[in-house]
Amino acid sequence: MGKINRFEDLEIWEKAIDLTVYIYKLTFNEPLSKDYSLKDQIRRAASSVSNNIAEGYEYGSNNQFIRFLRIAKGSLGEVRSQIIVLERLNYINKNDFSKIYEECVILSKQIAKLINYLENLKKVK
Repeated sequence: MGKINRFEDLEIWEKAIDLTVYIYKLTFNEPLSKDYSLKDQIRRAASSVSNNIAEGYEYGSNNQFIRFLRIAKGSLGEVRSQIIVLERLNYINKNDFSKIYEECVILSKQIAKLINYLENLKKVK
């Protein structure tokens, strides 16, 4: 990947957007579409990931970016927890569950790597 000039250049942001779109589309289906509280909660958690990556990047400070990346990582944990509930309630099938869960795990690891990279940059200075 080339130089990062804006948050839209970040692969983790793009993956977070893809995850959010997938979850939004999934929540249009019944019975989840009628469980307004649960539907809203998982949508907010999913969109929080990309929003926190973007917001943290825009502060222009590694310390702030790290802080918001940690929040994004926490939101991914919330999404994983929510999809476990959805799967146990039979609101989503095993295939959708596995796809979302795996994407969350991969994205969480990528965010953790970026956090570690940025923290190491602070140590070098």
